[in-house]
Amino acid sequence: MALHKIADFDPHYRDTFQGNDVKGLGLYADGTDEKIGSVSDVLVDDEGHFRYLVVDLGFWIFGKKVLLPVGRSRIDYGADRVFAVGITREQAENLPEFNERETLDRDYEERVRGVYRGSRDNTQPIEASAPLNASTGVGVASAQTQPGTTYQQPTTAPAYNRDAYTYEQEPSLYGLNDQDHQTLRLYEERLIASKKREKTGEVSIGKRVETETARVAVPVEKERVVVERVTPRDAGKAVAPGEANFREGEVARVEIYEETPEVRKEAFVREEVRVTKVVDQQTVQAQDTIRREELDVDTSGLPVEER
Repeated sequence: MALHKIADFDPHYRDTFQGNDVKGLGLYADGTDEKIGSVSDVLVDDEGHFRYLVVDLGFWIFGKKVLLPVGRSRIDYGADRVFAVGITREQAENLPEFNERETLDRDYEERVRGVYRGSRDNTQPIEASAPLNASTGVGVASAQTQPGTTYQQPTTAPAYNRDAYTYEQEPSLYGLNDQDHQTLRLYEERLIASKKREKTGEVSIGKRVETETARVAVPVEKERVVVERVTPRDAGKAVAPGEANFREGEVARVEIYEETPEVRKEAFVREEVRVTKVVDQQTVQAQDTIRREELDVDTSGLPVEER
C-alpha cells in the first residue's frame, strides 16, 4: 500500500479537520517537554488513514527528517504541540533519514519500525491524551482521539512479510485502541436551590419603671366635745337640806379621738408578657442563566446514523 502526503491525497483536508492542522506544530519529547523539532508533513495510506508524521529533528539532529508512526504521537491542539511518545535521542539517531524525493517502499518502512521496536523490552505503559487517529480516513473524521487511552508495546515483532504486512499487525505503532467508537459527554448546568440561615436583626424586650402620682380617698372619723346647757324641769324648786353638794374644783374629763389615714405601698402582679417566635413561610423565586451543551454533527455529506 502506497503512502501519500496529506495535501496530495486531499487538497482540502484543512476543511475536513475544521482548521486543525498538525503541520507546522512543534514536536516535543513526551514526559520531558523538551523540544526536539517540528512536524513538516503527514503521510496517509491509500484509504486516507494517518500512518506517519514527517518530523524535522532540527533541535536534536540538525537537518534530519524522519518518520514518526502516529501511534507514537500525542497531539495537543490547545498548546500547539505534538509529543513524541517513547522516542529517545538514540533512536532518533538510528532512524533512517526521510527523503521526500525518494519513493517510500516496504523495506524502508520496516527499517523505521525496527528502530521503534528496539525499546519494547523496557517500555512502560504509555498514557495518550490526544494522539492522531490512525484508523480514521481523511474524508471521514478528525485527527483527534479520545483522551485517557493506555496502550502497551508489543512483546514480539510480527514476522515480516514484505507483501503480506498490514498496519493492523502493530497497533502500538499505528492503531489507537478502537478509536472509531468514542464517547462524547454533553454537559448542562442546573440551578441547585439551597437555603442558609442569616441573622437579619434583633428584637430587645426589657422593662422600665415609670412613676405617677396616685390618689386614694380614705374616710376618717374625728371626735369633738359638745357642751350643751339646758334648763331642767325642776328648775327653781328647792332641794332638800344636805342634797346640794358644793365642791370646788370638780372637773369632768372627756377623751377625744380622731382617725388619721395610713397609706402604704404593696407590689402586685399586673400582667404577664410572653415572648415567642413564629416562622412564616413563603416561596421566593430565583432565576439565572444556565448553559447546556448540544451535539453538532458535521457529516460533510457522509452517511451518519444518530440513535
